[in-house]
Amino acid sequence: MDFQLSDMHNEVIDLARQFAERKIKPIIAEADREARFDRSILDDMAEIGLLGLCFPEEYGGGGVDYISLGLACEELEYIDTSARVVLSVHIGLAGLPIFTWGTEGQKSKYLPLLTSGGMIGAFGLTEPNAGSDVVGIQTNADKVDGGFILNGEKMWISLSDAADLFLIFAWTDRDKKHKRDHSGITGFLVERNFGGVSTGDIKGKLGVRAGKTGFISLDDTFVPEENVLGGIGNGFKVAMFCLDQGRYTVASGATGLIRACYDASVEYANTRKTFNVPISHHQLVQEMIAKMYAGYEISRNLYLKAGWMKNKGIANTRATSLAKWIACEQAEAAASDAVQVHGAYGFSDEYPVERYYRNAKGSSIYEGTREIQKLIQAGYSLKFRRDRPGRKELPTWPFEK
Repeated sequence: MDFQLSDMHNEVIDLARQFAERKIKPIIAEADREARFDRSILDDMAEIGLLGLCFPEEYGGGGVDYISLGLACEELEYIDTSARVVLSVHIGLAGLPIFTWGTEGQKSKYLPLLTSGGMIGAFGLTEPNAGSDVVGIQTNADKVDGGFILNGEKMWISLSDAADLFLIFAWTDRDKKHKRDHSGITGFLVERNFGGVSTGDIKGKLGVRAGKTGFISLDDTFVPEENVLGGIGNGFKVAMFCLDQGRYTVASGATGLIRACYDASVEYANTRKTFNVPISHHQLVQEMIAKMYAGYEISRNLYLKAGWMKNKGIANTRATSLAKWIACEQAEAAASDAVQVHGAYGFSDEYPVERYYRNAKGSSIYEGTREIQKLIQAGYSLKFRRDRPGRKELPTWPFEK
């Protein structure tokens, strides 16, 4: 593994950094305070190519690798988590599953729309009574002539009101619920205009207030058979694949949040004085800042390793899960210490660290709680699970033509 970033990587860093500084930073404090999502951000991302970063050029994408995707997520979350969520959902949880599991017809139809921003993608797995317990979903898909009728409700869906295309998971055969491979679940590509699709916002969130989060209701929604993704009964496999990509982007984003906490704390510690000296002279403040830097380096190395494995087409569920667990845990710790370094001012939105503190908590919950990540790591260590031969992985980098 080469730790030297390429010219392509540095160009992606500059692209994402300049976008976040120019478009997100000036509005984020007010948008967070008002819990307001700015839909125009999606158009701006599409215009500069962020929405199609790691898809082949033949589908209108940027043709960059998975490390580039991670670096972009780090830069976006350095400014605010809500900006990074867009890439996690649109690319990691909607676009990449279509690219990897879709038929040529599905890829030709949807990927150019997703990469150009003509469609925004979202991911519908979680339900009011099914989060970590994926097989607890209640959404049904009943077979009819030419397709399926879907009924159910999805909850905690990022970009719910903004999306035009939803990857929805539903039971096609409940008799297989207790089978080990969960082959009764199927994934469906559901367009907003299919009929019977309604969405809404979730209010009163602790963090990521400038991001769109809500629900999706499906009421006798007809989905044509050609919109089954990955084949009947392969929905659980598709969903786990999706989570691998989502967790990678969450890990890289959380790394950016750690860096934001570190930079804010260093600046404040060097200017704020107590007992006639800058607080950076106090050893306990130094300890907190040193821990933030260590957390950043550890987290960055973990997600870069996972990205390198994705580029090589190497099974990376374990590495990605570890990166997600550690980066999110370190982000929570860094945000807590950043508030502490800022003292009473850290308890106010006069400084961004209180927003970092609220946003950091979400990362240890979504895309699989930290408890789920610990179970995954223990499972590999104790041989309860392993990356199976023949498991469907991302294509190697560069993309196969």
